[in-house]
Amino acid sequence: MKIIDTEIKGLKILSPQIFTDPRGYFFESYSKKIFDRFIGEEIEFVQDNESSSSFGVIRGLHFQLPPHCQAKLVRCVSGRVLDVAVDIRKGSPTYGRHVAVELSDENNLQFFIPHGFAHGFAVLSDTAVFQYKCDDYYHPESEGGISLLDPDLGIDWRLDTNKAILSDKDTRHPLLADFESPFTYF
Repeated sequence: MKIIDTEIKGLKILSPQIFTDPRGYFFESYSKKIFDRFIGEEIEFVQDNESSSSFGVIRGLHFQLPPHCQAKLVRCVSGRVLDVAVDIRKGSPTYGRHVAVELSDENNLQFFIPHGFAHGFAVLSDTAVFQYKCDDYYHPESEGGISLLDPDLGIDWRLDTNKAILSDKDTRHPLLADFESPFTYF
């Protein structure tokens, strides 16, 4: 497993070693021992989630509020998505900046998103199956979000956002400028 640092501290891209032969392929998608060593902290994932979406769907930008923050390890097992994490940690030198990574069933990349980031993705293929591990359980009362259409974030979702398929809830999230972050940069 190769761990790639991004331009924002804490966000990491994981690239597995893939073994192929005439039967197909094999790769280790998760090893706690390797993950903890390269991430630099021990993360205890307690819940796995999966969603299926069609082209043009954008989900996000989501997070869970303290004390139920979620770190996530995400991947696309079928299709292609543009995965985005936005730094919402007060005091961070990269506050309001984002990293975007294309995840697909061809590149098998994974993206680690620690606490203090808003997360979302856009579906770039006809359909996509998206999986993610979380280090806390889902708590609906702790849901939070930032507008994925906030122009100040400068996110290029790589599709026409005027035609994007959004949930009603995702259209009501505040702009970053109107958001008081409960997350602190250490």
